[in-house]
Amino acid sequence: MPESQENRYKRLLEHIFFDKKFGAYKKGDKEIEFARGDLERAAKALRIDLPKNLGDVVYAIRYRTALPKKIIEIQPEEMEWVIEGVGRARYKFCLVPINRIVPNPQLRAIKVPDATPEIIAAYALNDEQALLAKVRYNRLIDIFLGVTAYSLQNHMRTTVKSIGQIEIDEVYVALDRQGVQYVIPVQAKGGKDQLSVVQAKQDLACCAEKFPALVCRSVSAQFMDDSKIAMFELAVEDERVVIAEERHYRLVPAVEISPEDLQAYRKK
Repeated sequence: MPESQENRYKRLLEHIFFDKKFGAYKKGDKEIEFARGDLERAAKALRIDLPKNLGDVVYAIRYRTALPKKIIEIQPEEMEWVIEGVGRARYKFCLVPINRIVPNPQLRAIKVPDATPEIIAAYALNDEQALLAKVRYNRLIDIFLGVTAYSLQNHMRTTVKSIGQIEIDEVYVALDRQGVQYVIPVQAKGGKDQLSVVQAKQDLACCAEKFPALVCRSVSAQFMDDSKIAMFELAVEDERVVIAEERHYRLVPAVEISPEDLQAYRKK
C-alpha cells in the first residue's frame, strides 16, 4: 500500500477513535463502536479525500497494516486494540489479550516433492496468490489434515450475522476415510504479513453459519521463505484463537528427498 494512502487510512480511524464527536475513547474503555458512515464525517473534519472504496479503509487496518501509533501507545501491557465487525457496515475497536500466530522456528520442515507447475510459479502476481497456488497444487491441505480436499472457492465474500461482510482467502471441502465431511477456510499470508487472529475467528463463524452440516477446520498458511511453508490448524477456546496443530513443509525437487529423509519421517 502506498505510504500516503496508508497514512490517510490511519488518520481517519485515529480521528474516529479519539474525537469526542464520535463518542469515542475514554480511559478504561474496552470497546468503541463505529459505522462506515463515520469515515465520511471524519474525512470532512480532516479535510482529506475519501477513498472510493470505504470498506478498504477498515479492511486494510484490520488485515494489512498496524493501527495508528497513538492508539497503540494507550494499549495496556499484554493487551492490544483490534477492529472487529459487529454487523453490516458496523465495527468496533476492541481491547483484547495479545494473541499471535507465528511459526515455531524449532519445528523441522518436512520435504514435499514440488508439484507447482512452472508456469504458475513464473506468473504468480503476489505472495498471497503464490502461496494459495502452492498449497493447492501440492495438496498441502490433504497432507496436513489427512483428508481428501477440494478447492470450492477463492476469495469468498459473504455476510455473517453479527459480523457483517467478510472475505475468506480460499474455501475447501473435504472428506476423510470414515466419510466425515469438512469445510476448511484457509487464510494465507506471504512476505512480512502476519496471520490475523480476527480473520481466523470470523472464518470459523462464517463456516458455522453457512455450512452447519460440515465439520469446520480452520487452516492458516504462511511463507517462511521461498520454499518453506508453515501450516496451522486453528481453533477458538475461551474467545482466544489457539494453535491446534502446526507443521512446516519445504517444497523441493523430488531428487532432493534422500533415503535418510524418508527414514527420518517414519519415526514419529
